[in-house]
Amino acid sequence: MQARPALEVADIFRAHGPAWRDAQRGHLSLAQLKVMSAITQCRTAALGGHVLRCDGCGQDEVSYNSCRNRHCPKCQSSAAKRWLDARQADLLPVEYYHVVFTLPAPIADIAHQNKAALYGLLFDIAAETLLRIAADPKHLGAHIGATLVLHTWGSALTHHPHVHGIVPGGGFAPDGKTWVACRPGFFLPVRVLSRLFRRRFLEELQRLHDGGALRFFGEHAALAEPVTFKAWLAPLRQCEWVVYAKRPFAGPQAVLAYLSRYTHRVAISNSRLLAMDERGVTFRWKDYRATGKTRHKAMTLSPQEFMRRFLLHVLPGGFHRIRHYGLLANSNRRDNLALARQLLQVAAPPTEAAAADGLDSPRPTFVCAHCGHAMVVLQVFLRDCSIRAPPAP
Repeated sequence: MQARPALEVADIFRAHGPAWRDAQRGHLSLAQLKVMSAITQCRTAALGGHVLRCDGCGQDEVSYNSCRNRHCPKCQSSAAKRWLDARQADLLPVEYYHVVFTLPAPIADIAHQNKAALYGLLFDIAAETLLRIAADPKHLGAHIGATLVLHTWGSALTHHPHVHGIVPGGGFAPDGKTWVACRPGFFLPVRVLSRLFRRRFLEELQRLHDGGALRFFGEHAALAEPVTFKAWLAPLRQCEWVVYAKRPFAGPQAVLAYLSRYTHRVAISNSRLLAMDERGVTFRWKDYRATGKTRHKAMTLSPQEFMRRFLLHVLPGGFHRIRHYGLLANSNRRDNLALARQLLQVAAPPTEAAAADGLDSPRPTFVCAHCGHAMVVLQVFLRDCSIRAPPAP
C-alpha cells in the first residue's frame, strides 16, 4: 500500500475551504463546489467503504471509497491504469510523435470565460490541422490518426490551455491499400502546422462570435461589440502561434509510459505539495524559461490563491478531455487498426486477440500489504455507516 503524502490538496480544502467558500459565495460555480466537496470526502468514512481480511495472516484493513472525481489527485492513478490497459491493443509497431498546440495568452483569457466552446474548438482545430497537412501529398499524403489530451494549466497552476497530441508516424494511402510511413525522425513541418492552426482557429473564433456563442465579463466585456472584437483579433493574425513537435518516442512502450503520466493528470499532484503553514501553501514547480537545475523552484501562495488557481481548471460537466481523431476515432478504430496491422503485416497483440475470443479479464483483487496474500471483503459499510453483507463471489 502506498504511503499517504504528508500534505494533500484535500488537507488545504478542509482547513481553508469553508471560510473561502463563504467569502466567494456567488462567485464559485456548482462544478467547482462539487470538486471541493468530492476531494475533501475522498477516501474518508463520508463515502463509505469496506472491511478486508487477509487469507494469509488474518490482518483486517478498512478501505474507504474513492470519490472518482476526475479532478481529484488521489483518484487518477487507478483511472489512468484502466485507460492504459485498454490502449495497449491500440499501439502499432511504428514511430509515434508528440505534438503540442497552445493558445496565445489573449485567447486563453477569453477561453476561461468560454470553456466548453473554446476548449472544444482547440481540440477540433488541432485535429483538423494534423489531418489536413498529413493528407496533403506535398507532405505525407496519408489519412492519419491522433489522440489528443487537453491540459489547461502551467506548472504554477496558471491558466495555460494546450493539447498534447500522440500521433502514429504514418497512415493509410488515399486508396486505403497501403501504409504510408513518415520519414524516419520527421513527422510534419511545424511552421506549416502553426500557420494553418492559427488561420483556422481565428476563422472559427470569429464564426462563434458572429453567432453570439461567446460571453465576455469584466475587463473583456467590451469584446462583445463586433467592431471591438475584430480589432482585438487583428494582432493575433500576425503573432506566432506555438505548435511544438518533439522527437519520436523510443518505441511503443515509451508511448505508454508517456500516456500514463499525461492522460489523467490533474492541475497539481499531491507529491508536489511541500508545506502548509503560516506563510501559505508551498509547492514545487518548473520554470520553463530557466535552464538546468534552476528550472525546479518552490512557490508559496496564500491558501485562498492556491484554491482559486486549482479551481481554474475544473472542466465543464460532460466535457471529454481525451479525444481520438482520424483513423483512431472511436466509431471505427477497431476496424482501422486491424487494417493497419494487415498493411504493416503484423499480428494483433494478445490482449486484442483475447478480447476477440470473448475471454474476460481477471477480476480485480485486493492484496495484503503485509504478506502479499489475497484479501476478502468481510463487510461493506455505506455513507451512513450502516453495514451490509459482502458482495457475492
